[in-house]
This record gives sequence, C-alpha cells and structure tokens, in this order.
Amino acid sequence: MLLEVSTPWLQAVPAFLIAGIVTLAAVPLSMMLARHVGAVAQPDARKLHARPTPQLGGVAMAAGFLVALAVYHGSITMVGIIAAALVLIVVVMTLDDIYELHWWMKLVPEILVGIMLAAGGVAITFVALPGGAHGAHIVELGVLAVPVTVVWVVGMQNSINLLDGSDGVAAGVVAIVAIVSLLAAVTRSDVAQTTESGVIIMSGALCGVCIAFLVFNLPPAQVFMGDSGSHFLGTAIAIITILAVAKLAVALSLLVPLIALGLPIGDTAAAIIRRKWNGKGIMEADAGHLHHRLRALGLTPMETAVTFYVITAVLGCISLFIIGHQRVLAVIVALFIIVLVGIGARLYARNRTESTATSAGELTIEVEGRREFGGRGDHEPHVHRHGGDE
Repeated sequence: MLLEVSTPWLQAVPAFLIAGIVTLAAVPLSMMLARHVGAVAQPDARKLHARPTPQLGGVAMAAGFLVALAVYHGSITMVGIIAAALVLIVVVMTLDDIYELHWWMKLVPEILVGIMLAAGGVAITFVALPGGAHGAHIVELGVLAVPVTVVWVVGMQNSINLLDGSDGVAAGVVAIVAIVSLLAAVTRSDVAQTTESGVIIMSGALCGVCIAFLVFNLPPAQVFMGDSGSHFLGTAIAIITILAVAKLAVALSLLVPLIALGLPIGDTAAAIIRRKWNGKGIMEADAGHLHHRLRALGLTPMETAVTFYVITAVLGCISLFIIGHQRVLAVIVALFIIVLVGIGARLYARNRTESTATSAGELTIEVEGRREFGGRGDHEPHVHRHGGDE
C-alpha cells in the first residue's frame, strides 16, 4: 500500500529496501555464476586488478530492481515495456561479458531498446524552452521523438559504461543521481499537486540496488558489474529521466537531468573529442578519462570514487536549485570546498612523500592494489569489449 501524498518521498523506502535486499542476496550468486561460465576478469600486465574477479554483478543489480518493480508496479506506467527493455539489455550484455561480442552486436540491441521504449510510450515528446505565457515555450518533437529518445537511451548506456572505470564509481554516481531524481520528483509533486509515484519508486529502487552493490564493489572490488551492469544502470537512468520530464512543461526541464548527469555525459563527450583530435576512432580505447587522470595524480581508488561522488553531488544540487530547492545552494558551496580542500591536501601530502623519497634516492610510487592505469571498473581495459571504453 503506497503512503500518502503528504509524504511522497516515503514511497521510495519500501522499494529501496526490497531492491537492496534482493541485490545483496543475488550478488554472491552472480559471482558463482560468473566463475561457472568463465565471466572472470583475469589480471595481466595491462589490467589494474590484482586477482581474478567475477564480472556479472549487473545480473544481481537488475534482479533487485525488477523485483522491486514487480512488487510496486501498480503506480508505474508502462511497466511492461520498461521491464522488457531492461531484461533485453541485461541478457545481451551478459552474453558480452561472457563471450566478448563485437561492438556492433551490442550497438544494435542498444538502439532496439531505445526504439522499444519510445514505441511503448517512454519517450521524449517535447522540449520546454524559456518563453511563452506560462514561462515555457513547448516545442513538440513529433516524428523526432523516437530518434531523440533513442539517442538519449543509447547515450546514457554508453556514458555509464565509460564511467565504469574505477571501483565503486559508476554505482555510487548513479545512486546519487537516483537520489536527485527522487528529490526532483517530490518537488514536482508538491508544485503540480500530483505525485510522480512511478519516478519516486524507481529512483528509490535504483538507489537501493546501487548502494547494495557497493558493499561488494568498493575498492578493492570483490565483483565487477560488467557491461550487464553498466548498460542496465544507463537504461534505468534513461527511463527515469524520460518519465520525470514527460509531463513537466517547465522551461528547460530537460536541463535538470542533464546537469545531474554532467559527469558521465561530460566524460563521454570529452572522450569523443579527444579521440577525434588524436586521429583515433571514437570506439578506440584510451587512458584519458577523468578517473585515469585522478589516479595518475596519485589518488587511491577510494579517493577517486569519493571525488566522483562529491562532484556528482554538487551537480545534483545545482540541478535541484534550478527547480526551486533554494537552500541547497549552501550545500553546493560546502561540497565545492570539500572537493578542493580534499584533493589539495592529498596532492600536497603526495608531493611531500615523493620529495622525501627523491632526496633519499629511493623514489618509489605505488598504486594501491593495482598494476597500472587503464580499464573499466578500475579493473580492465577490454578495448574490444567496450567500443570506446577507456
């Protein structure tokens, strides 16, 4: 039974708990399955992890989310097409984790999932721009709704996939974005006098899935989410953000999820530009992602993950500020200060350590628990597996 509209955010609590508990129970099973079918990332001279690590965590994450949807589907519109799209992408990407599919064999189902969602009603049908009688000028997309939706869905999948480059980063970032989406939905329900129950519940479930997975995925990771996990998270975030703005005729409404997702989107855009500038194909892997640069500066895997979390939280607060959360401005300033002070202190300590070692003639640089930079999930480059990852 859903809670009253007066406390709409509480609707997310049961979904959060169910998704989290199922994921916690399913991760060990997914690790056993990964070892049984050979979906294990092996360490070598090119990879960062120090031990063989199973990589089907995405199966457990999807299970937790789908169980939560099955329990609370009554308030979620188009739940059938949403579940079908998630199952399709997880199945295909699980096969990729096991058999290492060619990039085009992954791109086709990515596009198909976008088409399925758009055809089923989960689509970006308009864009709200500043102006008009009510502060917004609505531009109906018409036949462009399908391609715009497909681009958004495919873009989210690959952005999260590229973000999965250091232990704990992707799951933590998506958890924060899910919280931002939840709070934004609560704000809209207050303003519009209608409760966006579906978005609130799915955001709560996604957050529960991610936090539960982090129990096993924080550095040093016991399990990797694999392509099955990163594409599941990307698709889920795409669905939530599409539904969140589907009936919100407010100027620049789509800007809210764009800002909240600024880190994965920005990193992906930078990778495309960087590779084209260097004369490489956009599907060709490199080691220029933000997590690589942070690790090269001397940050540990945990420090890298926390840096991503704080930056995402700052961006999320900015997006909430846009839709009316005025008090969140103080949080933005505080988080900026935390980031600057934390990174500055870490680099200062590292420089002092290196200076001391150099003066003693014994310069030694260690990367905790890793062999070298490169690879998704702070574990493997898999150039042939990710169509541009790293």
